[in-house]
Amino acid sequence: MLEIERKFLVLDDSYKQLSYASSHIAQGYICSERGRTVRVRIRDERAYLTIKGPSENNGLSRYEFEREIPLEDARQMMTFCEPGIIDKTRWLVKSGHHTFEVDEFHGENEGLVVAEVELSSEGETFEKPHFIGKEVTGDRRYYNSCLRINPFNKW
Repeated sequence: MLEIERKFLVLDDSYKQLSYASSHIAQGYICSERGRTVRVRIRDERAYLTIKGPSENNGLSRYEFEREIPLEDARQMMTFCEPGIIDKTRWLVKSGHHTFEVDEFHGENEGLVVAEVELSSEGETFEKPHFIGKEVTGDRRYYNSCLRINPFNKW
């Protein structure tokens, strides 16, 4: 499946009052080579294995394969992931016909808050909530696989 998304920095914490749901996410990387990543994610009490291909069109789209896996399998896989686990809270905020996923990072990435919106086409328009700031789509520093190696608090 082709994933098309745009990524933005967040200006303030008003997204918390606007959100309709939140969850805790821990994720590790079995492989995080440029152009291919294999990720294990535990989101509350559910777990997923995700494979992503190389980014295209300045980071706007890329192939993504994701499947739910047993939670215990994911916990075991986390023990042999590459160093640097991503820890964050994800907030879901509706804006027009879209849902923004706002990731508030913890640990070494504390202070970083990024919002993503998934689109059905690269030219699709969407309503930006007032808390959306600078677009960082395609800026590799904001990829979770890069944040585990070069955390936000070291920039």
